[in-house]
Amino acid sequence: MERTFVMVKPDGVRRGLVGEVVRRLEGKGLRLVGMKLMQVDEALAARHYAEHRDKPFYPELIAFITSGPSVPMVVEGRDAVAVVRTLMGATDPAKAAPGTLRGDWALSLTENLVHGSDSPESAAREIALYFEPHELLPAGR
Repeated sequence: MERTFVMVKPDGVRRGLVGEVVRRLEGKGLRLVGMKLMQVDEALAARHYAEHRDKPFYPELIAFITSGPSVPMVVEGRDAVAVVRTLMGATDPAKAAPGTLRGDWALSLTENLVHGSDSPESAAREIALYFEPHELLPAGR
């Protein structure tokens, strides 16, 4: 079993798509092991997106992710990182296939509905940013 981090971003929360995202994740067979509604502050956003600090889109990214509540979650399943990345679709919604979360519901590169870890290492780092171990269900079913 592999765990990964997924976050419904402020645009997805604002548009009432949290349930749809969870439905698709669970429908694929992933197990939800942690989830909460929270406002990401600038300090947490800076830690989360540290690798983008020197990129021109960084200020817009921080402004957006702190603009409203988000729903971070942890899901578990076989090849969870890859499965979630496929379900999300391409980062650029204009290039995301129909049937993916971004292909169906996103239009903007910044406001693209969801974030998902890109590797098991990133997943471990991001899960630790948003969740304490006691906030997660034990591994397995």
